[in-house]
Amino acid sequence: MRVAVVSFETVHHRESETNRRLQTILELLSEGGHDVHVCCAGFWDGDRSPIKRAGITYHRTAAGLEARASFLARVPFVLAKIGPDVVHASVRPPKQALAARWGGALARAPTVLEWYGDGGVANDWWTRRAARWADRVVVPSELVGTWVRELGVDGSAVEVVPNPIDLDRIDGVSPGEPVDVVYARRLDSDANLESLFLALAELRTRDWRAVVVGDGPEREAYEGLASDLRIDDRVTFAGACSLEERLAIYRGAHVFAQTADHCAFPTEMLWALAAGCVGIVEYHADSSAHELVEGWDRGFRTTSEEELADAILDAGTLERRADDDRFASYDAAAVRDRYLSIYRTLTDSSNPL
Repeated sequence: MRVAVVSFETVHHRESETNRRLQTILELLSEGGHDVHVCCAGFWDGDRSPIKRAGITYHRTAAGLEARASFLARVPFVLAKIGPDVVHASVRPPKQALAARWGGALARAPTVLEWYGDGGVANDWWTRRAARWADRVVVPSELVGTWVRELGVDGSAVEVVPNPIDLDRIDGVSPGEPVDVVYARRLDSDANLESLFLALAELRTRDWRAVVVGDGPEREAYEGLASDLRIDDRVTFAGACSLEERLAIYRGAHVFAQTADHCAFPTEMLWALAAGCVGIVEYHADSSAHELVEGWDRGFRTTSEEELADAILDAGTLERRADDDRFASYDAAAVRDRYLSIYRTLTDSSNPL
């Protein structure tokens, strides 16, 4: 299948959750043998276009990030030249959804809109229009799906497809040192690590050890809080770690705690749960993390530090594991099949016998 992706900015321009999600999809499709083309602003030296990297073909549809207007004008014609079976566009910036729609019409291909939702969903005129221009809108969680439907999108046009993980990669890592609780996230203003620390402080008379994975502008403040709460001797700040290092920590840990205020999809938590951790989520209105533990006997949902402390104690009664096959449907191959199913449904309906 030939898939044309419209994304003015890519992970090669800037690292972000939205760009990383889209790059992961491109790589999954390419690794599955599909012909993947990306219309984007140029990020490579020289004027040569298209170029191919890791099996993905990139078309310089604008000279750089300063040339947004020319990008929007050129997208429909580049898409028509590519001749894709399906057009897959990122919602940022929203005007490119219209350009992708026009290009899809020229190529006689349906349009799928990728809407990750990190940073929330804007409710402006262009965003509302973008939401209605696509044949399908793909979101990572029910939370983001709700935000999109609130813009006036028909619920039947919204598809939830989670971020993928690689179960084989988990199996290939040996468990690290046993710890009781692990937290992993960029330590910024949305991390809300204080909730976990306050819960752990309630349990200071118990025997436990915790690891905080990640770095960021609030790390020093959180290290100071651990000291103020007199738990710093039992909390290890591991800093930024590679995926293999994180997986080793998760496979050795008993509980993964998710307390962040904002989360479009809890990818790091998913890795940890598939690596055998019990999941504890502090509920927040702008976080989808609770969706991973609802209806699961190794998952807890809390709303306060007191409930979080109780959940840590209750989780301690559950067996330790180094993997969990409940999350097989989140494996990369299964997620790729979800996208292909969406594409085939749309192409079949647009080309009836």
